[in-house]
Amino acid sequence: MRLLLLLQENLSTQLAPPPEPNGAEGLLHQAVQGLRLAVETVGASVIALGVVMAAGYFLRALVKGQPADFNQIRLVLSRYLALALEFQLGSDILSTAVAPSWDQIGKLAAIAVIRTVLNYFLTREMQEEASRTTR
Repeated sequence: MRLLLLLQENLSTQLAPPPEPNGAEGLLHQAVQGLRLAVETVGASVIALGVVMAAGYFLRALVKGQPADFNQIRLVLSRYLALALEFQLGSDILSTAVAPSWDQIGKLAAIAVIRTVLNYFLTREMQEEASRTTR
């Protein structure tokens, strides 16, 4: 029983957030975190708007009885996703803007590489599709 209590106490101290800095540093930290949350919210909203727009194009094609141009619908959605990826990357950068640890910098680097690669291929696919539709 004592072992369980020690484990629980150890776990709760590991999961506790680090103490917030005081003074001007604390205010700056709170301001950056608020901005990060706002940027994340914009990114999520862009994704939601893209899904709604793509679904609207798809439903409009179904109602009219026309075969849906899936490539055009994918292009609409991919534009929104590419923009949202940029917002999400900005949010990740903001999260490490105030006194980052090496662990946070490493995670940011990994996330930045993954999101940049995703965005690169998404943009390339959009350009290829746009060039195909203009021919």
